[in-house]
Order: sequence, then C-alpha cells, then structure tokens
Amino acid sequence: MKLIADTNVLISALVKKSTVRGLLLNPLFEFYVPEHCIEEIERHVGEISERSGLSVENVFLLLGVLLASVQVVPAEGVVKKYKEAEKIMGKIDRDDVPFIALALSFPNDGVWTEDKHFLKQSRVKVWRTRELLKLLAE
Repeated sequence: MKLIADTNVLISALVKKSTVRGLLLNPLFEFYVPEHCIEEIERHVGEISERSGLSVENVFLLLGVLLASVQVVPAEGVVKKYKEAEKIMGKIDRDDVPFIALALSFPNDGVWTEDKHFLKQSRVKVWRTRELLKLLAE
C-alpha cells in the first residue's frame, strides 16, 4: 500500500514510541512525503525535542531511522500538480497543499493523517491511524 504521510504523522512518531512509529516502520506500507515535510520538521525540532525528551541530536538520529522507510519527494516531483492541489486545499489549509499535490502526482492509496483539514476535501482518500491498524488486523 502506497501512502503519503502527513507531517503530523512523522512528528508523532518522533515524539514517542507508538503505533504510529510501528506503522511507519512496517514493510507492508510504502510511505512518501514531499520535501516540504522535512523542512517543517526541521523548523520544529526544538519543540519536538522538548515534547519527546530527546536531545535535538537524537531527534535527528531518529528522523534518519524513520526516513529509511519513507521516500522524500523533491519539490520538482509535485510541481506539476501544485495548482490543482491549491484549488482543492488552498482555501482549507495552505500548508497541506504539497501533500495533496504529491498524492495527485502518482498512483497511490491516499494520505495518512490525523489532520481534520484533509477531511474537508474529497479528491484524495484520507486514512486515519485507526483505519490502518484495522486494515492490518484483517
């Protein structure tokens, strides 16, 4: 299953050892993120460090482990679908436009997120953590 992971998913996996971290490392899934996601995490690394109790250095080490299971797609990989994504998501939450653009850029199964903004659009399938866990249990 190919999924676009939202920034909140990666941050959640960085903050604590959880089912989210386990899902990110599960080989049954292929995860993709736009490079915008990594830039956003880097901007918030201090906050992630505080919330997780990890040093900034260890947050980056853990991020490296997680990114071994995630393909980071350069901005050039989503630019063709950016205007279309902006029409879909721009008025809802501009920060989410790169994720929709990536989802529109290649065949995939949707976006994995806990961000309710994504539910306000109907173009891209949205997966919640509980739905992925239920899928694995079947």
